[in-house]
Amino acid sequence: METIHDIDSIRRRTRTWREAGERVAFVPTMGNLHAGHLRLVEEARRRAERVLASVFVNPLQFGPDEDFDTYPRTLAEDSAKLESLGTDALFAPNEATMYPTGREAATRIEVPGLSDILCGASRPGFFVGVATVVAKLFNIVAPHVAVFGEKDFQQLLVIRRMVADLNLDLEIVGVPTVREADGLAMSSRNAYLGEVERAEAPALYRTLEAVRDHLLAGERDFAALESQAALRLEAAGLRPDYVSIRRSEDLAAPDQRDKALIVLGAAWLGGARLIDNLRV
Repeated sequence: METIHDIDSIRRRTRTWREAGERVAFVPTMGNLHAGHLRLVEEARRRAERVLASVFVNPLQFGPDEDFDTYPRTLAEDSAKLESLGTDALFAPNEATMYPTGREAATRIEVPGLSDILCGASRPGFFVGVATVVAKLFNIVAPHVAVFGEKDFQQLLVIRRMVADLNLDLEIVGVPTVREADGLAMSSRNAYLGEVERAEAPALYRTLEAVRDHLLAGERDFAALESQAALRLEAAGLRPDYVSIRRSEDLAAPDQRDKALIVLGAAWLGGARLIDNLRV
């Protein structure tokens, strides 16, 4: 596997693949890879002759009091995992490469509406940072397809909307959430959980399951179900950020006639902010 750090070289590499008629699949990550990330790489391999991953801890998607400085950076371990799956190339730029005029002066991309609800309400500017860096990576790599996890469902919809609105010529693929044996959604930030917290963390998944079961049973008092879910999280030792029932197509508030729903939740446990979702 080739590891590339500069933009000109990665562009030459992917251009060579495309000119040879090979389909290019791209998996952007912030590193500290786990089995969920590797499932994305496997899906990318299924869809293309060439697979490219990136590792870049993007400063624009961290708030001033968030964990940018302490976010795990494990490039050597990540590289070994990607190589074991037959990844063709790894793009690992530094901040100066991605933001040559500095992060404060960087042009930004915003996806209105989808970016300021749910996680966007709790983390102002987060999805602007996501949309900006993903658009830059798409422009640099020029893939035919890009693969993302459905655990970050709101992020997935933001990226799909951005691609559609900017008329970018690539396919966005979502891959179902990969879970631990007890249901906890895999996440790089799970490493922040202590032993006791790790045992409590699956309560978020169980709570969303309970909401889903009520919806499947025909209950449609969405506000009551959300309130009950928040109380259940508190009783389990988590500090709820939100539990919200939304229309899965666009995360709009549902009405009684909507059938395709999704239950999304976020909660704090110690120093970790956990997120998860379940389709209904």
